[in-house]
Amino acid sequence: MRVFVVLHRWWGVAFCMVFAAWFASGIVMHFVPYPARSEADRFAGLVAINRDQVARRPADAVAASGIHDASRVRLVGRSDGPIYLISGASAAIALRAFDLGNARLASDQTALAIAAVYARSRGLDASGARVTGLIAYDQWTVAGELDGDRPLYRIALNDAAGSELYLSSMSGDVVLVTTRTARVLGYFGSIVHWLYPTALRHHQRIWSAMMWWLSLLGTVGAGFGIAIGLVRLITTNRRAGPAYRGLQAWHYRLGLVFAPFILGWIFSGFLSMDYGRLFSANAPPAVALALAGAPPWDHLPAAEMLHVAKASREIEWFAFAGQIYRRDRTAPEEQQLSLAEPETDANSGPRAFLGEDEINSAANLYGRNCGHAFALGAGDAYRAKPALPGAPVFRIACGNTWYEIDGASGALLSRLDRSRRAYRWLFSGLHTLDFPPLQSRPLLRTIVIVAFCLCGLAFSLTGAVLAWRRLRASVGDLFEENDAARGRAP
Repeated sequence: MRVFVVLHRWWGVAFCMVFAAWFASGIVMHFVPYPARSEADRFAGLVAINRDQVARRPADAVAASGIHDASRVRLVGRSDGPIYLISGASAAIALRAFDLGNARLASDQTALAIAAVYARSRGLDASGARVTGLIAYDQWTVAGELDGDRPLYRIALNDAAGSELYLSSMSGDVVLVTTRTARVLGYFGSIVHWLYPTALRHHQRIWSAMMWWLSLLGTVGAGFGIAIGLVRLITTNRRAGPAYRGLQAWHYRLGLVFAPFILGWIFSGFLSMDYGRLFSANAPPAVALALAGAPPWDHLPAAEMLHVAKASREIEWFAFAGQIYRRDRTAPEEQQLSLAEPETDANSGPRAFLGEDEINSAANLYGRNCGHAFALGAGDAYRAKPALPGAPVFRIACGNTWYEIDGASGALLSRLDRSRRAYRWLFSGLHTLDFPPLQSRPLLRTIVIVAFCLCGLAFSLTGAVLAWRRLRASVGDLFEENDAARGRAP
């Protein structure tokens, strides 16, 4: 027991301020998360497709792209003319719809024009907008999910909110938007919470390994503390008085009362860095390719481009179960979906989303042990987020593995085996209190999260003060011993 007490004491010296920073920054992050890609922001940077500038067909674009596993083709209205965006598991490329030349964003003028479109769509003032750089990464774009879009055009609107836009040089898409408030609070939230300074986070392996070990050691230290507290609780002779007094008593009581939350939160934070070490990873690209099947791009109807609505800002063709579907989009939350039928040279059955029978056709691609697809209710604990609000999410159960498919885009949203389903509860459940009773009561969930984090902060600060006292005393004892040793020297 003595060994555990000593270990916990010095663990506290090393980790109590780290715990305090995690709890405090967690509160900030709950209200102001780290800036992320937004479909609404991307769509706000598009203009209506000019049909007169579309001289080549989607099939021509796929052939010119050289992408052998192309599964999606988007025709988008950009301020300098419509472009095709062809993507597959192996690569993505942008081509001009007029002549299939490379459509990479290559000038500040075009970038500013896209920013002006975005600003008008959002009701912002872009009169003072300027390009502040063509950057590889900065504090808000260092994450690997933007690797396919680099370098990025960073544009400051110089408006009242201090808005900054980041545009993909590959496609011209608005991939990120930040405001002055979000950036300032981000430093007190996400940057502190994840130890996310740009110079460190840019080195993915080093940062990941550091966070993994730091959170693991923090979990072990918290476990030691809880074990010691429980032993003290059981073995203390109450007639002899309390086990601790003063600040130590507060630390002891807070630790005992909030032990499940503190240990669960630190442990689930450790799991956020799992990346397939202990639990299975999400679906690999091969699974998504199987869902697409073998799309007959060269069989698309010759008259495919004759049906373009004046208000359409994006048309997407995507492969699903060996067939090609078309999505016409005029707004971020609106779409019309149809099946492109080469045999009849027409589009069948315009509607908003895929149906169960079409999802079932994809189930056959995953094997014979797959059940029928069914739409998930909004309250399903494992339901992934679809591309459009209100779009159905379908589940196909193949043995113990579940596949969730977006009814709006046909995209594979998640692959959940037993390991991944357990991870959902041990990480998302414990770390964000993402439990169904609280999901349906967002205000209550916020109150509980803030209250628990404040208690965790109080617990950590009491530990930090105690650790400082211990460290100061130990250093003082060391100096006294040195002085005594020098005094005894001949």
